[in-house]
Amino acid sequence: MRAARLRPADVVRLGGTGLRTRPLRVFLSALGIAIGVAAMVAVVGISGSGQAEVDRRLDALGTNLLRVAPGESLTGEKAKLPYEAVAMVRRIPPVEQVTATGAVSASVYRNERIAIGRTNSLTVLASGTDLLPAVGGKVNRGRWLDSATAAYPAVVLGATAAQRLDVYTPGTRLWIGDRWFSLIGVLGPVPLAPELDSAALVGWQAARSYLRFDGHPSTVYVRAEDSQVTAVRSVLPATAYPEKPGEVRISRPSDALAAREATESALTGLLLGLGGVALLVGGVGVGNTMVISVLERRPEIGLRRALGATRGQIRTQFVTESLLLSLIGGLGGTVLGTVITAGYALSRDWPTVVPAWASVAGIGSTLLIGMIAGLYPAVRASRLAPTEALAGT
Repeated sequence: MRAARLRPADVVRLGGTGLRTRPLRVFLSALGIAIGVAAMVAVVGISGSGQAEVDRRLDALGTNLLRVAPGESLTGEKAKLPYEAVAMVRRIPPVEQVTATGAVSASVYRNERIAIGRTNSLTVLASGTDLLPAVGGKVNRGRWLDSATAAYPAVVLGATAAQRLDVYTPGTRLWIGDRWFSLIGVLGPVPLAPELDSAALVGWQAARSYLRFDGHPSTVYVRAEDSQVTAVRSVLPATAYPEKPGEVRISRPSDALAAREATESALTGLLLGLGGVALLVGGVGVGNTMVISVLERRPEIGLRRALGATRGQIRTQFVTESLLLSLIGGLGGTVLGTVITAGYALSRDWPTVVPAWASVAGIGSTLLIGMIAGLYPAVRASRLAPTEALAGT
């Protein structure tokens, strides 16, 4: 007598029946799978959200900023850019903005009684009035240097400099060089020019008049057309210092931010590995549940075999049960991981990004683990002879 064929709906119904009769055990096993999937989805989602935030910030700041700085001469000494460097770079057609800062051999203190040398690692820079638009900087308090204040003893502090000096109120006097300067503003952090954060910025003319500044630019900031950044970068050394182009260093600040993001991706790989371990532990839980299920249901297996169920049908039933258990855990973990990602992104004011491939990979991996975990118990159940199984009653 040939055994009746089981339709797919019958197979699913049989697998679901085995799960419904043991809800607590099913919940705990599915929870193990869900934790592993949630860890994977959350790690990928938070990493993707962080990358989206970095991209958004770079788009806002602009990736077309180039920085020109002096390198070293053939004798190993610090080179100097010529006075005309800014004017010469401005002549490059695709260049949109050019400005510069110059290193001043002076220190900034809260008052004249601070011991010389206790500079808090702060620098004094001469600056053009057009610096902020070029580097994407913003004033948090007070105002920026203009044509009126750039020629007088006025100073603007970077965000870190203001914090170290504990000075934030415009109008406060600061001791720079050998005279008092009046604070007129405090900047916010400047991601593309972090050297400005720990600097006291004075007008170019004021630096020459009051601080014996030699007038040589120490850093030139260049904004070029997005499509021409590479071309402009290639001609900048010869343009900024025609006599000694080899003594000029060119950098792109946005590359540093991208490199930092690349290092963070290494940590993401580590966290993904931990998520994979959690997923493996969940798979072991599923396998354990299925083995115990086979032991507890020996009478049921024996009865079904006595009624004509084939070994293949028994195997299919238990593999299906394992797959359903893993699917429940996978779906729950995907939802949980997405919720965790969304909550973290919202708390940091980031865009929420959960790649579709992460959800698909999470569910797919759980089904694969579920099939592997359920295969041995299914084979073991199918090998039980009807008399041996019924003897368990």
